[in-house]
Amino acid sequence: MKEFRQMEEKKRKAVYNPKADKLWNEKNKQYRQYLNKRSATKNFILKLATNEDIKLVNDWLNERINSEEK
Repeated sequence: MKEFRQMEEKKRKAVYNPKADKLWNEKNKQYRQYLNKRSATKNFILKLATNEDIKLVNDWLNERINSEEK
């Protein structure tokens, strides 16, 4: 039990730092945009897409893969 208490005492609390967030966002604008679009794509495919949509996306993926292999 003593070990468990020591572990709890060592935990760091998350601190929100808006200045650091703003600085990171400004420095990583393209990467942030990439992450947002990737997340939106995943959510669309997993939650909203119909079977027809998935077939269409699959065709696009195959087209992209084949064009990179050449």
